[in-house]
Amino acid sequence: MTLELHTYYRSASSYRVRIALGLKGLDYRSVAVNLIRGGGEHRQPAYLALNPQGRVPMLSTDEGERLIQSPAIIEYLEERYPEPPLLPADLLARAQHRAVAALIGCDIHPLHNVAVLNRLRGLQVTEDEMLAWIGHWVGEGLKAVEALIGDDGFCFGEPGLADVYLLPQLYAAHRFNVDLNALPRILRVERLALGHPAFQQAHPDVQPDTPAS
Repeated sequence: MTLELHTYYRSASSYRVRIALGLKGLDYRSVAVNLIRGGGEHRQPAYLALNPQGRVPMLSTDEGERLIQSPAIIEYLEERYPEPPLLPADLLARAQHRAVAALIGCDIHPLHNVAVLNRLRGLQVTEDEMLAWIGHWVGEGLKAVEALIGDDGFCFGEPGLADVYLLPQLYAAHRFNVDLNALPRILRVERLALGHPAFQQAHPDVQPDTPAS
């Protein structure tokens, strides 16, 4: 059985898993789940029967199991397909990668997730106020990432787990017009990643479900 990734082109968590699959050199079939059309395909009974949380990504494994939540999926890929690794052998270096991943996955991304933004809209928060909310939390989080990563190469030299999380967050930052000019280390990593095949192939602009315009 081929790996199948239920994904949405603009979903940051789906983007992470696509990068991880690319860095591992793993082939997979993309199954688009449109989060917009018809109130969201992820809310329909057919998808909820597969993933009770009703979110993306979801990975169907070679063994036919279904995995949800990007951290769990990425950990599975790292353990099931250990070469090439997303984490270095050194324990301290592994903790550094995991810290950046957790900072982004737990402290930044959830605060501008579509479910949170929709809830804010329901509370009559204006679009300008939401953009200010997003800009504040993304900006504060990325300033911390800037201080944590290294001065050469990707976040910690070779591409790995921290970069898997960082690039999708930068895509979201650009979407919401967050100013990154004061973050030279992060901009260096972004330049390197945008020239790397695994990151290029995972980019939202080139997914099968990316809108034509």
